[in-house]
Amino acid sequence: MATHNVADGTGGLDASICFLEETSRPEVRVVTDRYVSSMFIPYTSCSGNDNLVIENCGGPEIAFRGGRIDAGEPNTPGVPEPQQDLDSHVAAFTRQGFTQTEMIKLIACGHSFGGVEHAPFPDIVPEMNDANNTLSVAHFDSTFVHFDNNVATEYISGTTPNPLVVGLNDTTNSDKRIFSSDGNVTMKSFADSPELFASTCADMFARMLDTVPCGVELTEVQVITPLPVKPHNLILRLAGDTLKLAGEIRFWNMTAGAQRTVFMLLDGHAGGTGNATLTSSGVSTAVSGRYGAAWKREQIRNGLNPSRVFLVQVGTVDRIDRQIVVETDIPRPMQPVSAIANYSIWSIELTNENSYFIGAEVDGVKFSGNDDHGAAALGPCTA
Repeated sequence: MATHNVADGTGGLDASICFLEETSRPEVRVVTDRYVSSMFIPYTSCSGNDNLVIENCGGPEIAFRGGRIDAGEPNTPGVPEPQQDLDSHVAAFTRQGFTQTEMIKLIACGHSFGGVEHAPFPDIVPEMNDANNTLSVAHFDSTFVHFDNNVATEYISGTTPNPLVVGLNDTTNSDKRIFSSDGNVTMKSFADSPELFASTCADMFARMLDTVPCGVELTEVQVITPLPVKPHNLILRLAGDTLKLAGEIRFWNMTAGAQRTVFMLLDGHAGGTGNATLTSSGVSTAVSGRYGAAWKREQIRNGLNPSRVFLVQVGTVDRIDRQIVVETDIPRPMQPVSAIANYSIWSIELTNENSYFIGAEVDGVKFSGNDDHGAAALGPCTA
């Protein structure tokens, strides 16, 4: 977000941080480990990961919209640094489209987690020589792996450990300058109300994640939320003389029930109907235990008459690691297939060591398994 410019529409959360030119800049000091030690934690994260981290650490639900496009080149510099004065920080956030009050809110929300690490910031955090803190991280508050308003309550009460507030070098005490820039009005309101802090952070995080370059159109109809019922991990396998479809179905936010029975109705593409009773395979939780999910297994045996069979090459990406789907058609069998045959054999000669998913197209609909296969793992065809 820190690279965004509302005037010309450039920069924003577009994954340009993946380019070495950006990560090599002095303004971007990040350590990939348990803690992220950049001064402004959210700015160097990608949108989907931000949602997962915040919500699974007890934070609020954040409205998420799709449609982002990865940058094809590095963005211009612009990440605020702790040694800069208040006017520089206000100007940086104004360039990104945020007011001074919104700057305070974003920094407070982002600094509910984590801290500053010694290695990239030796002028802010000294070496601690602590066996329980081997990275020498000075935390923003006492609950640094859980989302709450302690970053505000401890700041207002004067008990904060935040190294950007009570650091020995006042030049780098940027949080102190930012938080106090409105007479502590915003931080006092956050300290007085955990609910206000959470709801404000949900809105500010969503705005931050939606800061994208001009021309990128995010989904507008509604935010992306989990489907109440969703098939998962579906796999097609040849079992004897038939194809077997196996997988699971996830029921969102549903507790386990010993008396619950789930039926699935089947409508075959070649005619005929049927049904199957799904067995329970367990219950999981998400978003720091806020939601549950009940899983039901499905296993259906059915014939298949594909109009097309193909290979999908695994792990093909462009120069900035965007996935590229490369499909290779498998020729149809040369010999006519008997009307009473249980299956036909489609074959292709592989001359490389790539891995592939196997896919098929039936009635104009394409699908593929998620088990990858390599030429070296497959036995040779025999007559």
